[in-house]
Amino acid sequence: MYEEVSVLDIRKQYINGQWVEAISGNTRDIINPYNQEVIAVVAEGNAQDSKKAIAAAREAFDHGEWPNTPATERAKIVHKIADLIERDQEELAKLESLDTGKTLEESRWDMEDIAGVFRYFAELADKDGGEIINSPIPNSISKVVKEPVGVCGQITPWNYPLLQASWKLAPALVTGNTLIIKPSEITPLTHIKIFELIEEAGVPKGVANLVLGPGNTVGAELSNHENVDLISFTGGIETGKTIMQAASHNMKKIALELGGKNPNIIFADADLEVAIDQALNAVYFHAGQICSAGTRIIVEESIHDQFIDALTERVKKIKLGNGFDESTQMGPLISKEHLNKVENYVEQGIKEGATVAVGGKRPDDAELQNGFFYLPTILTNCTTDMRVVQDEAFGPVITVEKFATEEEAIKLANDSIYGLSGGVWTKDIAKAERCVAKMRMGTVWINDFNIYFPHAPWGGYKQSGNGRELGVMGLEEYQETKHIFHNLKPETMNWF
Repeated sequence: MYEEVSVLDIRKQYINGQWVEAISGNTRDIINPYNQEVIAVVAEGNAQDSKKAIAAAREAFDHGEWPNTPATERAKIVHKIADLIERDQEELAKLESLDTGKTLEESRWDMEDIAGVFRYFAELADKDGGEIINSPIPNSISKVVKEPVGVCGQITPWNYPLLQASWKLAPALVTGNTLIIKPSEITPLTHIKIFELIEEAGVPKGVANLVLGPGNTVGAELSNHENVDLISFTGGIETGKTIMQAASHNMKKIALELGGKNPNIIFADADLEVAIDQALNAVYFHAGQICSAGTRIIVEESIHDQFIDALTERVKKIKLGNGFDESTQMGPLISKEHLNKVENYVEQGIKEGATVAVGGKRPDDAELQNGFFYLPTILTNCTTDMRVVQDEAFGPVITVEKFATEEEAIKLANDSIYGLSGGVWTKDIAKAERCVAKMRMGTVWINDFNIYFPHAPWGGYKQSGNGRELGVMGLEEYQETKHIFHNLKPETMNWF
């Protein structure tokens, strides 16, 4: 089936508690990646809109009630947002699938997770009441308290628009910050909807602001502006480096998640049936457009052929199509530009000596020609000196490397500028623990892949970024730590 929708005319941004057009009056067409049809017309802001939102957030933080509202009251509002997400889950899921091309079932899973993220942080809100420290000074009290950072700039990616937004919005709100969030300019629809829910939940004006538009104007202003105290960004390495430089002007706090090229190590003693199935799940959900996708399969040479043959047969059966068709297993890539990037990436791998085991091109099906589709692909005969192994494809492409020893597997896995995530498959518990202890990544799974939940921190080593989202650490990204010393019996020193 095809989800018939009227073109949504949403030419508004949310600034200082009001829905407003872009100052320039400019708009942008939002395209369905399944068939390139226009599904919405939205506001297209620029740096002036960012400045307006920053001023509103600054005023709300410096002179508004939100930072001093009791944590329990802020938590009630964040719980209310979760309630509203659950109420409108189906509408949100449909918007996400229209915007990104992913299957509707995947979007439904996302909405369940998103509500869970808001609830998790709402539950954390009042759990840290500060800490009393034993003071070595007589007649004194020494304590440590947590306070909100201030005005937060948040920039989210196009692959999981609302899920990534929830990782930023929820902790920022419950800790008493004010914020401006900028979604990817090509996937803003669920951000617009969530701000309708934020308004309905009773978040005070100026506390949460939504600005639409491109990164080089809206995002750049958030990164550069001296009245922004923190910048949180999920996206590519080069943009992350630019943001780091911009943030240095006023020493903003920064939290960056910059992707990965994630190894999935398969030992010969693994449960191969499960490992094969999960290797597919690790990459081909959302057409491989996942920062933690296990796109580097590193397989023990004694089972290499058996494993790849079985994996290839499964890949050949993956059904591409419209995300609203219940039989579809994988949707399109996000845009024509990204399709060209993935296509060039595979062509480069072939030139470097990789062999296409399956896929390696756009599909021939007539019904898919208007969409940004690329066949699920496996490249064998890969080595770590190839760009195709080192660069993040962000598409449905697996590269395959071999290893002979445990030490070689670890060396291959760590041979990357990235360090976001990785996996190890083996029935040998001691071997698994030895491996994960040496793998330089923020998350490592044993006999699983791509599992996350709000309680566990998420982030990377090396050039996969800095800081953490989710978990207690994700909350603390949005807090400053203050030490308060109170002398109960001050005395003169008479030194001078």
